Amino acid sequence: MSRRTAGWLAWSLWAAFVVTQTIVVWQVWAGPAAADEAFGLVVIGFATVGALLASRRPDNAVGWLLLATAVAFSLQALGEVYVQRRDNFAFLQVAWVAGWAWYVWVVLTAVFLPLVFPDGRLLSRRWRVVGWLGAAALGASIIGTGFRPGRLDLEADVTNPLGVHGAAGDFVAVVGTVGNVLAGVAAVLSAASLVVRFRRARGVARQQIKWFAFVGLLVVFGLALAIGQVLLPGSWRDPVGAVGWFTFLFACLIGLPAAVGIAVLKHRLYDIDLVIKRTLVYGSLTALLLVTYLVLVLVFRLVLSPVTGDSDLAVAGSTLAVAALFRPLRSRIQAVVNRRFYRERYDAARTLEGFAGRLRDELDLETLGVDLRAVVRETMAPAHVSLWLRGAP
Repeated sequence: MSRRTAGWLAWSLWAAFVVTQTIVVWQVWAGPAAADEAFGLVVIGFATVGALLASRRPDNAVGWLLLATAVAFSLQALGEVYVQRRDNFAFLQVAWVAGWAWYVWVVLTAVFLPLVFPDGRLLSRRWRVVGWLGAAALGASIIGTGFRPGRLDLEADVTNPLGVHGAAGDFVAVVGTVGNVLAGVAAVLSAASLVVRFRRARGVARQQIKWFAFVGLLVVFGLALAIGQVLLPGSWRDPVGAVGWFTFLFACLIGLPAAVGIAVLKHRLYDIDLVIKRTLVYGSLTALLLVTYLVLVLVFRLVLSPVTGDSDLAVAGSTLAVAALFRPLRSRIQAVVNRRFYRERYDAARTLEGFAGRLRDELDLETLGVDLRAVVRETMAPAHVSLWLRGAP
């Protein structure tokens, strides 16, 4: 496919996504569709980044996968709002497709995208089995959902017109379960392929995978918070769950297409190290300050309650203490992060600091030249080092 044809096709699919979502929003505004059906608008990041990548890198499957995910999502949303009116043409047929269509974009994102990221190709021919597992999982899940008796997985109350009962229904249930298991296995193997690719990668490819892995960890962290809220006391469940779902949705819908676009187009690629470093520093700092604040509030209340009663003195004192700890804790955490995760840069900084100290006391030019070449070798690791000094006029 030529680049011109690929660009025309990619932006045509982007336009189809926009038109579909416009219809969905109009149906929500005019009624009777529910307001949450307009949620698909946030997937425009997938469509836009996918169209951009597909038009500029037509041989890279990553862009086409993002586009396919966005289009599948929008078609499912359109089906959801279409079946709100039972007198629409082909009402049951559209409802049946909308009931299982969400499996398509989930498998595309969770299995096939990590499998071919960042160059659009499999790591090797042996990884084809993961692609076949993903396809089998998609087919089995569609069968298990599409022919399961009872209510379809839709906002509207629609009974599955193709639901089967008896022995056939039991078989369909087994196929659906197998599909879910295969999808989980394929997703884990796809993530494993990304780990293997990262271990083999060097330079630019390594930075590309870092972007994708960073967002993937945010997705897992947000989902873990959202699910783990049930283990917390009642007063903590709502705020922790809200933070978890926000992190999960933001990372999936905004962070993922943004990270993929930066990685494939190689725009500001090396900023990922700074992003990871600041996330580690400020994430750890926030957790430590929160724990410190809670402990101080508890201790101050126990100590001061006989004197102050129910006043807010404990809260005020804890707030002042946490504010005073902010700068020293940040410096300490940043030093730990540098030593643990950025050892080469940390050692280079220490080496340069030592050289600067010697530079203040050393006057012999030959000795300085030897020290300078040694510092360059240690910090930059070049293949060869030479030093030229301009002679006196």
